[in-house]
Amino acid sequence: MNLSAPFESTEARALTRREAIQRATLFLGVALSPSLLTSVMQAATPSGGVNAKPVYLSAQQFAIAGAVAERILPRTDTPGARDVGVPAFIDLMFGKYLAAEDKQVVATGLAEVEAASLAAHKKSFLQLSDTQQDALLTTLAEASKTKARTFFHQFKELTVLGYFTSETVGKTVLHYDPVPGRFEACIPLAEVGNKAWTK
Repeated sequence: MNLSAPFESTEARALTRREAIQRATLFLGVALSPSLLTSVMQAATPSGGVNAKPVYLSAQQFAIAGAVAERILPRTDTPGARDVGVPAFIDLMFGKYLAAEDKQVVATGLAEVEAASLAAHKKSFLQLSDTQQDALLTTLAEASKTKARTFFHQFKELTVLGYFTSETVGKTVLHYDPVPGRFEACIPLAEVGNKAWTK
């Protein structure tokens, strides 16, 4: 009897998930920080979707976080960030997994988004049109390009992680195979229906 087999199996599954997350974030142009990767291996995108309520963020912070996440990954022919529970994931990461310094970056960044909206449009960020929200976020992101570890960098990481680790995306956006067959390392994408796979 091989007593190490269960541990090897668990480790292999963890590595597979870690690699899948890293590849997804690399594909989308997000450099994943080691601390977030470690945290997301313990967390999962909470259920609830658009009906989720905040636990750790304030109601306004949660609403703005959801709006910003939706502009990063909006609903098209696939679900948007809100549809798959990304705001609830960000709320969970904020409350249980982010370091104090990273929490401050998120809280300050959300406040700055709202302040910039009030200054530019005399309206809350939540009241702006999609086009106005995009323009405002682009301006703020451009202004922070020369800074290290900004709100926009961190928030994009959180949004992408929450999206691609959600059950909905795993089953409807990626090609989900709960009982995978034989592993074939290098095959043409056309042979698997031109879809990415998640396990």
